[in-house]
Amino acid sequence: MDNAAMRRATAPDTSSADALSQALLNPRSVAVVGASDNPAKTTGRPQRFLAQAGYGGRTYFVNPRRETVQGEKAWPSLTALPEAPEHVYIMTGAEAAIEAVQECARTGVRVATILSAGFGEDGEAGREREDRLRAAAAEGQVRLVGPSSLGVVNPRAGVMLTGNAAFGEPDIPRGGVFVASQSGSVIGSLVSRARGRGIGFAGLVSTGGEADLSLGAICRAVLDDPGVTSYALFLESLRHADDLADFAAAADRAGKPVAVYKLGRSQEAAALTVSHTGALAGEDSESEAFFTACGFSRVAHFESLLEAPALLRRLPAFAGRRQARVGVITTTGGGGAIVVDQLALRGLPVTAPSERLRDAMAAAGVPIPHSLIADIGLEGARHDSVTRALRLMQDSGEFDLIVFVIGSSARLNPELAVHAIAERGGHQVPVAAFALPEAAQAAELLHAAGVPAFRTPESCADVVAAAFARQPATIGGRAHPAVNASGEASVMDELASTELLRGQGVTPAPAVGLALDTLLDSCGPLDLPFDYPVVVKALSGKLPHKSDAGGVILNVHDADGIRDAARAVAVAVAAYDPDIVIDRVLVQQMVGSGVAEALVGYRVSQDVGPVVVLSTGGVLAELFADSAVRLAPVTRETALEMIREVKGLAPLSGHRGAPAGDIDALADTVVGISQLAVDHPGVLEAEVNPVSVGLAGKGVTALDALVRRAPVQL
Repeated sequence: MDNAAMRRATAPDTSSADALSQALLNPRSVAVVGASDNPAKTTGRPQRFLAQAGYGGRTYFVNPRRETVQGEKAWPSLTALPEAPEHVYIMTGAEAAIEAVQECARTGVRVATILSAGFGEDGEAGREREDRLRAAAAEGQVRLVGPSSLGVVNPRAGVMLTGNAAFGEPDIPRGGVFVASQSGSVIGSLVSRARGRGIGFAGLVSTGGEADLSLGAICRAVLDDPGVTSYALFLESLRHADDLADFAAAADRAGKPVAVYKLGRSQEAAALTVSHTGALAGEDSESEAFFTACGFSRVAHFESLLEAPALLRRLPAFAGRRQARVGVITTTGGGGAIVVDQLALRGLPVTAPSERLRDAMAAAGVPIPHSLIADIGLEGARHDSVTRALRLMQDSGEFDLIVFVIGSSARLNPELAVHAIAERGGHQVPVAAFALPEAAQAAELLHAAGVPAFRTPESCADVVAAAFARQPATIGGRAHPAVNASGEASVMDELASTELLRGQGVTPAPAVGLALDTLLDSCGPLDLPFDYPVVVKALSGKLPHKSDAGGVILNVHDADGIRDAARAVAVAVAAYDPDIVIDRVLVQQMVGSGVAEALVGYRVSQDVGPVVVLSTGGVLAELFADSAVRLAPVTRETALEMIREVKGLAPLSGHRGAPAGDIDALADTVVGISQLAVDHPGVLEAEVNPVSVGLAGKGVTALDALVRRAPVQL
């Protein structure tokens, strides 16, 4: 057996999550390929960082052009090393990186992190290099982080395989937060922001191009690490969403909360397809639905990503549908008002202390005014006063969370309010804190006591809102439909679409399809299975938006009117698009206006899979962008939640004494259409718009329908 084979035989297996976690975060030996003699260079930093952090494993530095690097032996290649390092950091050009990965595979290296760029992001040539990179790794058992990864850091073990300059400072804060970021610079940014605030890290990984290990797969691999208590994810996209979903389900079972910050909150829709649903279910709405199903807490402020895990560890997923009860106590009325405003902007009204609680606080010597907030004033900023006030509020049963807004004492006299708050941090009702002055020392003390502390009122309110929006994960076991991407998707005409959706529990308006030639050659009455008036529509799968082409005529009252309308829509469509030939028309009974009109849509998102969309209905649905989006399929409870979420459907509840609509029937329609994800995996898109919602108990009627489908992959 040669040396390379011997090294492969004795190298640890990374096929299990524990073994991968070991090689990734706690390697017993590491190597840096492309190590520089200049410690100021990016390629020279890992050597300096490892020494500074006190890494206790074996280190090797590979540079074939030098005898030494920074005073240590330089090895000509990985093959020349006396053992196969568990983790190799490759800091070379793209082609040399491929060769290094081949060496990793041959020698039995288990994890290689690749700084090198020039792969998938670099056009066709880069994608070809990335294919060769994966093929090189497949020659052995090596797993890849990157390319374009700024590295892997575990401050608990002194592992500093990174060129990020932010890690050049000593004493990287240690704690329970595991950071995974698709942006390399973010890991250093979070470390620098955490310094001196009592927030520490169990690991930080820059996932880069994710040619092999995805962000979700990496997070899943370290889930059983007892030192990892929570996660902070920075996402640029939802690539490899299935891996992220698998991690989410496992993290929910393990009770380890996840905060996420994702770029792309703007309303640039996903690529518009043939329905309004494509615009309503834009990229960000789909992301939001995905995170909800994952049980993640999505934050809107970058600062919040750092601060959220501490509160998420104290608050369980809010499975109930009642309003969260947030109490605010303060020694500075102005600061308290700022937090109240920020919470209200995020849909979280503050719960005022009850009269009973106010009386109890007055009797305890901490009187508060009749107000939304418990303002104990400057004279209340004493240790004993704060302790009594917090104890009474926490024991009152009136709050799910208490936010303490601290005044100037947070900076100058932390032994007053800050120490008292820290001592109450272990209560069943958690307390969080925001200090009006800049008070890093107070934040460090509070975090050490398990009290979440926030630097700004915006991030405080952002995290509180995100924490209460978090629900238990529902994503486990969900698979994308298998769609044959090579097959050409086709749009079904309205009549065929209606028949398919009827099987999903959708109730259409009565309609028949008539051949245009036969209709125009006839005279006299038509034997319709329903009464006039009717609507006449162009019937073609090539015309999904009939109104845009003049293909819909309303209020037709007799047979001759149907013939005239049929001629008119055929002429209008020909003028709109000469390539569309109308040889059939749909004659549909007109249905009286209901309490409201809705749109129920379905589409298979490229990123997150099937989603169901509910919105106000009609041709202007996408203009108002008043919609609710969830991953499909959904339960009836979720469908009812979606109805409550769409502001334009508020009349269905009988607003101000008006007749109520049939909410139950609309919920059933939402559920039925969402089941396309299970019942018809070839359907890429479906929509009923508008759906006329009748009076309570009278059902709903679909007035138009559209389905686009592709062949099912066998």
